[in-house]
Amino acid sequence: MTKGGMESVEVFVAEGKGRGLRALKEFLPGDVIFAEPAYAAVVFDSLTHIICHTCFKRQERLHRCGQCKFAYYCDRTCQRVAWLDHKSECSAIKRYGKVPTENIRLAARIMWKIEREGSGLTEGCLVSIDDLQNHVDNFGEEEKKELHADVESFLEFWPPQSQQFGMQFISHIFGVINCNGFTLSDQRGLQAVGVGIFPNLCQANHDCWPNCTVIFNNGKIELRALSKISPGDELTVSYVDFLNVSEERRKQLKKQYYFDCTCEHCKKQIKDDLMLAVKGGENKPSAEMVKEVIQFSKDTLEKINKARLEGVYHEVVRLCRECLKKQEPVLGETNIYLLRILSIASEVLSYLQMFEEAAEYAKRMVDGYLKIYHPNNAQLGMAVMRAGVTHWHAGLIEAGHGMICKAYAILLVTHGPSHPITKDLEVMRVQTEMELRMFQQNEFMYYKMREAALKNQKIQVMPEPTNEASPSLYHKKE
Repeated sequence: MTKGGMESVEVFVAEGKGRGLRALKEFLPGDVIFAEPAYAAVVFDSLTHIICHTCFKRQERLHRCGQCKFAYYCDRTCQRVAWLDHKSECSAIKRYGKVPTENIRLAARIMWKIEREGSGLTEGCLVSIDDLQNHVDNFGEEEKKELHADVESFLEFWPPQSQQFGMQFISHIFGVINCNGFTLSDQRGLQAVGVGIFPNLCQANHDCWPNCTVIFNNGKIELRALSKISPGDELTVSYVDFLNVSEERRKQLKKQYYFDCTCEHCKKQIKDDLMLAVKGGENKPSAEMVKEVIQFSKDTLEKINKARLEGVYHEVVRLCRECLKKQEPVLGETNIYLLRILSIASEVLSYLQMFEEAAEYAKRMVDGYLKIYHPNNAQLGMAVMRAGVTHWHAGLIEAGHGMICKAYAILLVTHGPSHPITKDLEVMRVQTEMELRMFQQNEFMYYKMREAALKNQKIQVMPEPTNEASPSLYHKKE
């Protein structure tokens, strides 16, 4: 597997898109094109006491900085590594008397680094912080208000003895954070825990059907190839989830990233027909009925979000079952409104340990996803993994093992063999393979042993469902 450095790529002017990145050599699926440490990064405000401020790993017990009482670390090693970046922050927090928000903290860390190293090109960076896009001119009234408030708070926090920057440059830095802040996830890639600036990654343009993916692994982001890439090809990543019709994706991209997507899939509305599929044949529903069911689905999804926030999971299940009853005679198996309900139902039922019903919904969800997503899509891999685990818990070992193998093949490309989630999956793959062999040799004995094992150990509870989607690529305010 190839591991590229910055010498494997170059910045170029992409027609109609401004700067972009292109490959200088061939890459195969799963190759790491480059790995980049953060120029600056911070933990989210709500997680500062449970996530290490250096490596962004979630830990049970963390060491707290004895001086500012704010920063937390896995151990002395992480604390020593952090000191260069934390030193100025530490004394500024003590002077200010409180901890500023994540945006202010990130801007301050960027400025302190500029104070130390200058704002020109630093080692390993293809572009300087000065040259990153800020899109401040595209801000609406609300965003301008937020920017003004951030600049005011920053000036209050920024120590008088540090290098002083002009208002325009401070606004530039906040603009850069707003449109280039990359989401950092915990070690297993399941929860967004922080935000960082990665100047090289910022140069990769968007495509709804990209040839690369981005993963946070062991303190660095990796740009990984999803398909074969030839020298001279532009390297693209997707800023948004593909599971939305082209018109909705384009609206989201325009609102959050200020550009009109002209990728092939948007121009030709590829896969929109699948995502809006309705039942065919003799009982084809009327346009009016389809409209009614889609509106009912949207209303139900709002009610579901409210019930999930309140932790009323039996109500979520009731709403899902009611919605599926309405959807099933009308919507096709790849319709995104059906798939969204199936996804929520399978996740919540697994948490409630109603595995057989959860497995049935998970199987239908995966069948739909496989027809829509890129075969090497990270979100597809994670969904297939969850469905495999649900089948395994339901005692459906053949289907469970098959899905876990499928997920493992996808995650080897999207996450790589050294990522903690891929390692977890490898353990599951070996375990389910062993159980499958036992099942094939003696079905009766397999179920007897399974029953005894479940009696003797506390059943592993599935993680509590959250309203958060998988961590998205860039950290954007909705």
